[in-house]
Amino acid sequence: MTLVLIGPACEDLIIIGDSEYSKVGGASLFQSFVYEEFYNDYLAIVNASNVNLIDEFPDKSKLRPILKEDTHYFINEYPDKNNLDIRKQSTNFANIPISVDDLRTIFEDDDLDAENIDAFVLAPLNSNDFPIQTLTYLKSFDVPIFISLQGFLRLEGEDDSMILKLSEDLKYVFEISDTIFLDEDEFDIIKSEKFYDSNLVVTNGSKGSRIIEINGESIKINAVKCNNIIDATGCGDTYMAAYISARLNNQTFKKSGDFASMIASRKLENFGPYKK
Repeated sequence: MTLVLIGPACEDLIIIGDSEYSKVGGASLFQSFVYEEFYNDYLAIVNASNVNLIDEFPDKSKLRPILKEDTHYFINEYPDKNNLDIRKQSTNFANIPISVDDLRTIFEDDDLDAENIDAFVLAPLNSNDFPIQTLTYLKSFDVPIFISLQGFLRLEGEDDSMILKLSEDLKYVFEISDTIFLDEDEFDIIKSEKFYDSNLVVTNGSKGSRIIEINGESIKINAVKCNNIIDATGCGDTYMAAYISARLNNQTFKKSGDFASMIASRKLENFGPYKK
């Protein structure tokens, strides 16, 4: 059985206080390192134009690139180097959607169908990545779908700025998902909507996280103390992958959240993706 992770890699510029550096990023990259350690039977499907990005993934035999005409580019700015909970982001809003034909070709080549797929993990970076037709196609496999919500909320504002806003497709995103992952700022945007079709995992940086079950019960997950914070970019993606790994290994919501919090803390102490 295979966990199928789908989403773009990107080029990141990280600005912390007065220092800055460039690196490869994207939820698919950060999550791949976690699955490599805790859920080894996975396949990462990644859309981008820059093929050099795939060199940063932990195991290229488990990666299937979808070559597009553009690559996502992000600027992640942390104005206060002593408080990495605060981040400002901007992006080029690459319009490189993952189509049904893109996925069907890969699934046929790898002989993947509903009988040998454990779950899908969707990790968009903006609202262009997963068209409704693609979501409907993935739903037809009738396997659990775990979704990172942030990309579906990212819309282009004035002067190329990035805003978080409800979209007309959001209701369907909740309908097809088993679990939605988001942070507290994103939760504030969707909290007035009806999201009873999905479990929610809501992260809040150093303040921990909480899991809201479909029945409305909320489970508090404490953050694991980190004494030497090095790099916060990708921490939420790391948490998500660790949580999914635990859930697919039949752990409870609480144990999965505690495990994810521990792995995210370890990632904070290292530059780049999670390392054992």
